[in-house]
Amino acid sequence: MGEKWTTANIPDQRGRVAVVTGANTGLGYETAKVLAEHGASVVLAVRNTEKGERAAARMTGDVTVQALDLTSLDSVRATAAALHSRLDRIDLLINNAGVMYTPKQTTADGFEMQFGTNHLGHFALTGLLLDLMLPVPGSRVVTVSSTGHRIRAAIHFDDLHWERSYSRAGAYGQSKLANLMFTYELQRRLAAHGTAAVAAHPGVSNTDLIRNTPAALRLPVTWLAPLVTQTPAMGALPTLRAATDPGALGGQYYGPGGRNEVKGHPRLVTSSPDSYEVAVQQRLWAVSEDLTGVKYPAVQARQNSVPSGSAITR
Repeated sequence: MGEKWTTANIPDQRGRVAVVTGANTGLGYETAKVLAEHGASVVLAVRNTEKGERAAARMTGDVTVQALDLTSLDSVRATAAALHSRLDRIDLLINNAGVMYTPKQTTADGFEMQFGTNHLGHFALTGLLLDLMLPVPGSRVVTVSSTGHRIRAAIHFDDLHWERSYSRAGAYGQSKLANLMFTYELQRRLAAHGTAAVAAHPGVSNTDLIRNTPAALRLPVTWLAPLVTQTPAMGALPTLRAATDPGALGGQYYGPGGRNEVKGHPRLVTSSPDSYEVAVQQRLWAVSEDLTGVKYPAVQARQNSVPSGSAITR
């Protein structure tokens, strides 16, 4: 393939089933739209089903809508049950939905909103749907992270839910770092089964996540957006490559190829050194199972070395 990977590089997706979270707007919408255009049967897993139906009406192909509220584990379990009743396989699970820089608040289960939505909700959903993916050759779990995983980012095991003090940027960075650690540990566990876990980030894309930017920064960010951001369609390309490129391997991470990974066509990138800490990945996994009550009994963790047939690259 040429260096500038585009949607023209996507193979025929007919016969494949894709579930995309947060697919009624922004990056998720563009991801779902392109997959449907290439023949996949796409399920838009969204919090607001009315908006989801309007989004589906603007797409071509086999597109349906499923209610999903990642801020509620009850909703995540209900969604998983509903998908089990309507699907006999899932080829692609795109963990795209997310929130950014929210004011201090908690999910229905008492989790800090960004960590609960971006990481724990997707951790639970993936675990509950994995049995529909493991038998499917070439199935992939693609989780969308962010360059924000490098900013004030750490897994604060002593205060995961920011009850002592709250930083919007710090909480967002923790959630996006958790997305990557989840991907790398999931790949370690999936390697013997054939399903791949891959990560992606959109660079800086002009989406409605800006709504929670602090008020003092919102107007300057809006003015500068045309200069420092790319369109949602371009921002979705790393996710689409992670999901569909035949050469993509489990444990890889895709992002824009331009300077500082802000813009550009997707390529392999590396995440922060902290994200590759195996002991922290495994501790986060155990804590996530405890918090969500979702176990992954069908997969067994391998040794700390990188599994054969995958690529966890620094």
